[in-house]
Amino acid sequence: MSERALLRRIRVWLVVFIVCLVLSGLTAFPLVHELRLVENLLTSSASPVPEHFPALAEWITRVRTGLDEADARHPFVLYGTDWLAFAHLVIAVAFYGPYRDPVRNIWVVQFGMIACAGIVPLALICGPIRDIPFWWTVIDMSFGVFGVVPLLIVYRMIRRLEAARET
Repeated sequence: MSERALLRRIRVWLVVFIVCLVLSGLTAFPLVHELRLVENLLTSSASPVPEHFPALAEWITRVRTGLDEADARHPFVLYGTDWLAFAHLVIAVAFYGPYRDPVRNIWVVQFGMIACAGIVPLALICGPIRDIPFWWTVIDMSFGVFGVVPLLIVYRMIRRLEAARET
């Protein structure tokens, strides 16, 4: 594969990763409204969730209730999710470095892989402390597992690009 084709593939994977980070961040801003919508969809008469996944329906209702109460009585608590959203957006911006010059900025990809790996112990430690159901903790951990896949692909392609440039 030519250097140009390799660079194009690296950039495509990075754009996918950046878009996912941005979307993940943007969805953290309107949590109260999103949870109301999700609860309405999951508990509608057409939904199989209450019958087949009652624990999921109960969890979504519990989370929605908590967010509604926090929003009504303690809206400053939700400020933490605003910062979570902002962090996703800032991290997404950092990946512009490898997009522009992958070899020079491979460290950003390595940082991303480390961050993805860190999701697993964080979820396993903090999930039980915060009374998060284990199945939801598994969903949280999946973000790290699925997030590392494109980064590993990009990392390997950057190493190939680096080797091609050295010859």
